[in-house]
Amino acid sequence: MIELKELQKRFKLQVKSKPNDESKDPREREGYFYSVENVSFSCNTNEVLGLLGPNGAGKTTTLRMLSTALMPDEGDITIAGQSIVKDPIFGRRSIGFLSGSTGLYGKLTAKENVSYFAKLHGYRGKALASRLEELFTLLDMHSFLDKRADTLSTGMKQKTNIARAVVHEPQIVVLDEPTTGLDIMTKQTVLQFIQQLKSAGTPVIFSTHHLDEVAMLCDRVHVIDKGFSCFDGSIADFKAHSRDGELNQAFLNLLGAKSDV
Repeated sequence: MIELKELQKRFKLQVKSKPNDESKDPREREGYFYSVENVSFSCNTNEVLGLLGPNGAGKTTTLRMLSTALMPDEGDITIAGQSIVKDPIFGRRSIGFLSGSTGLYGKLTAKENVSYFAKLHGYRGKALASRLEELFTLLDMHSFLDKRADTLSTGMKQKTNIARAVVHEPQIVVLDEPTTGLDIMTKQTVLQFIQQLKSAGTPVIFSTHHLDEVAMLCDRVHVIDKGFSCFDGSIADFKAHSRDGELNQAFLNLLGAKSDV
């Protein structure tokens, strides 16, 4: 189980807004931009949590704190009760993290990229070969394993990135918009892999803008808006925010948007 408790993160503004500027973001205060004001949620074993929020909501900053790339100003993140804020190395060993900016070593093949990161986590010999074969089969990667990463298609790169992110069999997997830009077949492979992680008991935090994927995969939903947690509940609870149970309308209603749809 992973738990995020009352996270806060602010950034110093390079250019301050004028005091009477009506267009100023209310999160700009005292020379700082408060990207995350108060975010709390958890993800349990055998659970996929859909993390939603409009652009600029503070979702990316939250995920960067979760990955230990950023240190929160306040709050804590724990895995099985152990703080990864106090012990970020434990966090990096425990979490498999994939973001939209995750990159590959272009001159290495797909297999070499995944193997390299497996070795960084201590895999050797038969254990290494077994883990690689397992992932390459699950993600349908055998046809391009020996191609250099800089020659791979978008879908091939994303499969390789996912394999790299989970090669160390992490306790928690965090996927930030993993299907963006993928064709239908590759997207389906990625979604099936997420379902397999869930079946294996691995908690998955799944950030996406595609609510059809939320309906397909997620057990619970957490919504962040303007730096605050504004919803946390089951899919059924989420749907209840729309009269006809339509997810897009439920999302808009939670954010206070008006729509005739």
